[in-house]
Amino acid sequence: MARRLGPADAAMAAGGLLDVLGVAAVVLDDHGRITLWSPPAEDLFGYTCEEALGREASRLLVEEGRRAQVHQAFEQVMAGGGTWAGAFPVQHKDGRTMLVEFRNTRLQAASGTLYALGLASPRETVRRLERDLALAARIVDQAPIGLAVLDEDLRYVMVNPALEKINGLPAAEHRGRTPHEVLPHLDVGAIEDRMRQVLATGRPVLDEFAVGRVPHDDRTHAWSSSFYRLEDQAHRVIGLAVSVIDITEPYEQSVAAARARRRLSLIADASIRVGTTLDLPTTARELAEVTVPEVADIAAVDLLDAALPGATTRADDGSAQFRAMAIKAADSTPATDAADPIGEVTRYHPHRLVTQAAVGGRPVLVPRVTAADLTRIARDENAARLLAEAGVHSYLAVPLIARGRVLGALDLKRTRTPAPFDQDDVLLASELAARAAVAIDNARWYQHQRQATLALQRHLLPPRHAPDPPGLSIAHRYQPASATDETGGDWFDVIPVDGGRTLLVVGDVMGSGITAAATMGQLRTTIRALARLTSDPADLLTHLDAVTRDLGDAMATSVIALYDPATGRCRLACAGHPPPVLARPGHAPHPVRLDPGPPLGVGGLPFPARDLTLRTGDDLVLYTDGLVEVRDQDIDQRLQTLTDLLAGPRRPLEDTCDLLLSALRRPDNQDDVALLIARAVP
Repeated sequence: MARRLGPADAAMAAGGLLDVLGVAAVVLDDHGRITLWSPPAEDLFGYTCEEALGREASRLLVEEGRRAQVHQAFEQVMAGGGTWAGAFPVQHKDGRTMLVEFRNTRLQAASGTLYALGLASPRETVRRLERDLALAARIVDQAPIGLAVLDEDLRYVMVNPALEKINGLPAAEHRGRTPHEVLPHLDVGAIEDRMRQVLATGRPVLDEFAVGRVPHDDRTHAWSSSFYRLEDQAHRVIGLAVSVIDITEPYEQSVAAARARRRLSLIADASIRVGTTLDLPTTARELAEVTVPEVADIAAVDLLDAALPGATTRADDGSAQFRAMAIKAADSTPATDAADPIGEVTRYHPHRLVTQAAVGGRPVLVPRVTAADLTRIARDENAARLLAEAGVHSYLAVPLIARGRVLGALDLKRTRTPAPFDQDDVLLASELAARAAVAIDNARWYQHQRQATLALQRHLLPPRHAPDPPGLSIAHRYQPASATDETGGDWFDVIPVDGGRTLLVVGDVMGSGITAAATMGQLRTTIRALARLTSDPADLLTHLDAVTRDLGDAMATSVIALYDPATGRCRLACAGHPPPVLARPGHAPHPVRLDPGPPLGVGGLPFPARDLTLRTGDDLVLYTDGLVEVRDQDIDQRLQTLTDLLAGPRRPLEDTCDLLLSALRRPDNQDDVALLIARAVP
């Protein structure tokens, strides 16, 4: 391993450039006789000191035909005519002729005696070194990469024009200074440590990557640097070579490609994460969550109240009424306190940027937020103060547009992310907003339809607190599906008929949505009309089956019970429906055994009826399949759970309804439920 040499070591060591050149020194007196003969002269010309000293140099080394030329040059030098230099053919002791590069000058001793000093090297060696030096100089000066030489103390010795341009400083301001002194704006401490390692070990460091800015340019640059230890012919450490390549453009391209990949990944992620339900608040929250922290540090979703069910229209003065739907922050920040409370409806002034984005239907970008901008972002002065305290420095509002209609705006802010929003962020946020807007619009329309369906269905169902019929105490519930996209067509009814008797009806129209609700209304009205003609459950189902077939593709199930309080007789018939459950005090509750007929709408098959007697205190529980059917349990298990719940302590009917719904219904139930419980009373 090479080591750094001190001055004393350097004085004693060999292997320098002069040794490479093999410079021979010869001294001649004023008559041209050799008075001094160096060891390299022996190596170059082949004569020993004993053979050369005292002899006339021209006769020893020059063929006869060239001696006159040599004498003339010698006399010119001795006369003070300056140094003579050039290549001259010389005869070696072995008889061969070789070209030797000479440098001849006059010397004067203290006595006044004149001498001639001749320095000689093989011309081939000199030319080779000259070519090497010329090539190295040309490469260094014209190389497109930055090149520098540093000494052992990491101070610049040489800097080429390319590195001058990269660092933005002339070579004169580099020389004698360290990288830290030349580039104080960059973190070069780690780089200097790597340089010292290279000086100590000799192992080069290749492609050291660094990113930063230079004083003459605000653009972020990237460089790839390599470090090599320099050694002389004697393997003495003489410094460090540095090459620097400006890779800003490929770095920017890689950053752009990475951003594009991130955009695609985020958009794909949003396609999965946004719109998982048809619930407006949930969809808005999912949009806010998918943008933080990938796009913004704070995201808010505000919907135009005019786009929501039952809302008013937008004002003519350019203001707009918004409903705050969601807010998400990457960390705890006072900026969240500046936002409108979730669910609150507020009229936004037309000067607010979020209003302009929604009303104009175009993104509003403020790359660098000023104090004046905060008053246009915040709802009031206190909110502007909170945003300033949070460090909001960049802002972007993007409209939520679906099917040509502006639904609201996505409001984005940056606080801890140092980079401001740019046009790439506008494109990304607009793409996310466009995709989310479709999901929001779907949820909005679903909410419209669901509300209309529920309103229709509740209008068609019996009132909650209708008076009890003779001999019966009644409790009932209707519960829409919690996880399905649309409300179903389940119904129940309590119909008084002649003789003080009562028809108890529970039914379920297959399908969902407003069509199922309308079909349910038709069937319920039909049963009420038919009940004036016949009260027999089997006959009612037969007529109802024919009506259902007339409705086209409709199909339904139903169970009908006719109760006579005078006799306690209860006659039941079923059309493809789950069996009622009889709960009698002192006995285990059990499903009533019925011979079920086909669903309504199939046609051509009878609906057998069965009679049973209800005693005072008996409960007859009628329900739709949404109460007991789930995907991961057998129907018999669910019916057993139902009867176990009814076997508990005797409760008021209203409490029993609540118990059954809370115990048997799940948050992800895909079907609605109609539940009717009739208790025989004196």
